[in-house]
Amino acid sequence: MPILLKRAYEPFSAGDGFRILVDRLWPRGIAKDTAHIDLWLKEIAPSTALRQWFGHDPARWQEFRRRYREELQHNPEAVAQIVAHLRPGTVTLVYGAKDEQHNQAVVLKEYLEALGKRPPASLRGA
Repeated sequence: MPILLKRAYEPFSAGDGFRILVDRLWPRGIAKDTAHIDLWLKEIAPSTALRQWFGHDPARWQEFRRRYREELQHNPEAVAQIVAHLRPGTVTLVYGAKDEQHNQAVVLKEYLEALGKRPPASLRGA
């Protein structure tokens, strides 16, 4: 279940597989018809309140990770949509943040990889 991460501003490549935009807001300056996004899953993004609180401040990173994972645990339907696309092949989580190390896609990838090792009962067979 390969999961890749890519900024929305990086060029599309055939190796990206199924591309899922994991931002609540569409990235500025990116045309929808040229973005090569297969699924825009707004529901998987951090809540507006959490996103605004975090503000991409690395000093808040660890707490953001904890809070976002908690939100993901309470959002099994959106998580299941991604899991369903992982079975057939590569999935690329696309995000708009400038910081490639401190963003929701990094946390989401970690979360999904942990699920692959032991999915919770609510996602088994999803």
